[in-house]
Amino acid sequence: MYEPEVPTVSAGFPPLERMQISQIPRTRPGQWTVLACALIVLLVIGAEAVRWQRTAHASAVPSMAGAVAASSATLVELSHIHIPAPQGMPSAHASALTPLAGDGMLAFWWAGSRESGPDVKVFASRWRNGAWSAPWVVASRDSLGKALGFGVRRIGNPVAWTDRAGKIHLYVVATGLGGWAAARIAHLASTDSGTSFQVKRVLPTSPLFNTSALVRTSPVALNDGGWWLPVYFEIGNKYPMLMAFDANGNPTSLARIGHSTSTLQPAIVPVSAHEVRALMRDDSNQERVQHASSHDGGANWEDLPPLDLPNKSTSVAAIRLTSGQFLMLHNHIAAGGSDRNLLRLSISDDMRSWRTVADIAKGPAGDEFSYPTMQQVGDELHITYTWQRQAIAHHRYRIKLGETTS
Repeated sequence: MYEPEVPTVSAGFPPLERMQISQIPRTRPGQWTVLACALIVLLVIGAEAVRWQRTAHASAVPSMAGAVAASSATLVELSHIHIPAPQGMPSAHASALTPLAGDGMLAFWWAGSRESGPDVKVFASRWRNGAWSAPWVVASRDSLGKALGFGVRRIGNPVAWTDRAGKIHLYVVATGLGGWAAARIAHLASTDSGTSFQVKRVLPTSPLFNTSALVRTSPVALNDGGWWLPVYFEIGNKYPMLMAFDANGNPTSLARIGHSTSTLQPAIVPVSAHEVRALMRDDSNQERVQHASSHDGGANWEDLPPLDLPNKSTSVAAIRLTSGQFLMLHNHIAAGGSDRNLLRLSISDDMRSWRTVADIAKGPAGDEFSYPTMQQVGDELHITYTWQRQAIAHHRYRIKLGETTS
């Protein structure tokens, strides 16, 4: 153990004085660490208090474009393949989809040697005429760091949105120092159908340097041409948020979803012009899909009882079909299984009771089929998900509408 050096004392000093000199207190390095950590905690608490005191909770009207009279829907699988992988990138995760004009689509995901690896980049691939293109790089640590003006240590989840003018907005999780809890969200945009992207901003999510904000799930269209971007906070407490954008892609408001401190990665689903639901990953000991609702266009939220569906801290995806029914992709847990070895597609008429449509992917305990996303494009449903952390799988279904229901 380290002992502080005691100054040499003249033999002429009395014994008491020698003892007093030897007991001069010194501040140890560990004490400074404790003080620094305490200061950081106080800053986080203060920043959170300021955030929700000052945040304007503006309501909005979700778009119900394309909705038809309520009817039952069945799905017929057309194909399932893997999106072409970049060379020399053995790990892939966290896919996102955004539709393009003419039934086209773009997929985004990160790939590299491992999660948080220095070689991780965000890649894109284009779906056209029933096939995926070769992937290309749209963002890296170097490109984001150069544009943002600070060192980017790791990059993660991408989320994409195509606005009414055809501009593609890409949101990418990026961190400087620390882990994912210190992440910020970089907002990029493309005016050439995703061939290249320019960084627009770091999203204004917190008074504490906009840190500990991440994205994972798909945006939702608004009637005025804007959109909602689901966001979540992850330093200490975990909770979901909803950021609104105008038709030009500028952030306009931020609302907290419910009061839980153990839910994240909200999947936002419009139920009507004013009612919105959120289905969320659970990080509590309840281990159930969490549920919240808003009846004033996303301005204020209340927590609902969790669904009777297992969730061991895994991401979900949910959409409202044009038929009026709701679909959810989630990791079911069967006897003898693990938290991510079975990916299930379920359907609901009311977002409370769910029935199984199909098990999209399953394997022995320890396998991973996770982080799903889906989009309805015309009469087709497109699903992508992480396959064994090695590739991005793509399933395509034909949506057949049955008789109209009352």
